[in-house]
Amino acid sequence: MHISIGCDHSALELKAAIKEYLESLGHEVKDYGTFSKDSCDYVDFGIKVAEDIKNGRAEKGILVCYTGIGMSIIANKVKGVRCALVNSLEAAILTREHNDSNCLALSAKFTPVPNALEIVKAWLETSFSNGERHTRRVEKIKEYEEGQL
Repeated sequence: MHISIGCDHSALELKAAIKEYLESLGHEVKDYGTFSKDSCDYVDFGIKVAEDIKNGRAEKGILVCYTGIGMSIIANKVKGVRCALVNSLEAAILTREHNDSNCLALSAKFTPVPNALEIVKAWLETSFSNGERHTRRVEKIKEYEEGQL
């Protein structure tokens, strides 16, 4: 699977651990950075990852910043991206099953590396339920993005 990832300066270690984990599973990872602890704007990296999803260069994206909040906000501004800020294993599973999320946001402050890797694993392994009510809701999101709702 093609997965794009990005982080800000506060999340370098977590992003590196996630990237190494993804590559160990055989995924092709596009890392947009950042690559230093110099202060930077999470927005720049979130946009790059979200644009990869939008344009089909990545099937999924993973974004990490201090809280995960900023990354999830910017990613969700990009048409076709459904980014979920996840802090638990159950939420990772539910956002795939119910929302067909294609982008995962994580917090470097609140999510230790072992937990983050469990979340990533569950998120990648869980499929969209295709349940009638979940499909209907995701379709409404898509319709709204197209200006039809």
